[in-house]
Amino acid sequence: MIVLGIETSCDETAVAVVDGERRILAERVLSQLAEHRPYGGVVPEIAARSHLDHLDRLVAETMAEARLDFPALAGVAATGGPGLIGGVIVGVMTGKAIAAVHNLPFVAVNHLEGHALTARLTNDVGYPYLLLLVSGGHCQLLVVEGLGRYRRLGTTLDDAAGEAFDKTAKLLGLGYPGGPALERYAVDGDPSRFDLPRPMLGRPGFDFSFSGLKTAVRQLVEATPALDDAMRADIAAAFQARVAESLADRTRRALKHCRQKHVPLTAMVIAGGVAANATIRATLTAVAMEGALPLVAPPPRLCTDNAAMIAWAGIERLRLGLTDGFDFAPRPRWPLDAGAADLADGAALR
Repeated sequence: MIVLGIETSCDETAVAVVDGERRILAERVLSQLAEHRPYGGVVPEIAARSHLDHLDRLVAETMAEARLDFPALAGVAATGGPGLIGGVIVGVMTGKAIAAVHNLPFVAVNHLEGHALTARLTNDVGYPYLLLLVSGGHCQLLVVEGLGRYRRLGTTLDDAAGEAFDKTAKLLGLGYPGGPALERYAVDGDPSRFDLPRPMLGRPGFDFSFSGLKTAVRQLVEATPALDDAMRADIAAAFQARVAESLADRTRRALKHCRQKHVPLTAMVIAGGVAANATIRATLTAVAMEGALPLVAPPPRLCTDNAAMIAWAGIERLRLGLTDGFDFAPRPRWPLDAGAADLADGAALR
């Protein structure tokens, strides 16, 4: 089974061909960093236009690299949401067009499901497993019980972890994209110099909150007119450490909850762009060891948005005979947990 995957939910135009043996036969990821850098963040209209300008070419290049013609595919999978709606529309319409012309099944993939199943692509993880999904737009703890069966334990009450990284980097003047820039600065910093708050540490439940931590950084920066590189590094290191502590605390509580409920977890999985952060990986590795579980973290290039995860999710769905009609409507919001409110993380409190 070979599937073409298309991902256009934010600011990466990505295409991949993946087979049922978990091999990535070909892939392309076109970053839009240069286009959005002057604005300090992603501009939805610019992102959608860039997807429209480049997607057809990337599909052709990826198929050529895989040495395949479209009739050899078992189907076409495209991100159907959640995401910036203009970009999602471009990817969905392209996927539908390819499927229609070549009489192939079409699968609309939830972008979050793509992240959730990446560990099965890279490590063949069995169900059920605990997933910490941390990205620029989402921060959730879920029990992945099976394909399409996701039980959400906790979510962010305000900012997602990746969003907090980007906003803090902007406060410190570290450039764009903020998350990787902040991580680079933190390497040379002293995380103990500034006593920043530890969000939700020890609180009941499994939810996250990062707006207070971000506000503390803003107040610290405003109180320091002469901000030099050494201080930026120390603030970055302190911020990163507090986020890691918060993620570890919430995840530790979720693991304990699963043990009490006798959920036979096979692994602890982290996914999403923030899962590429080395400090957070190391902190969560220790948490997994405490719970006597392996920590599965995909390679950094498969943590950030990519089309291989969309193609793999498409394969898993096609194996169960799950397809979508050409009347599928792209969705800017699409909760992974069917029982959750149809809101983006934190939207109810904004």
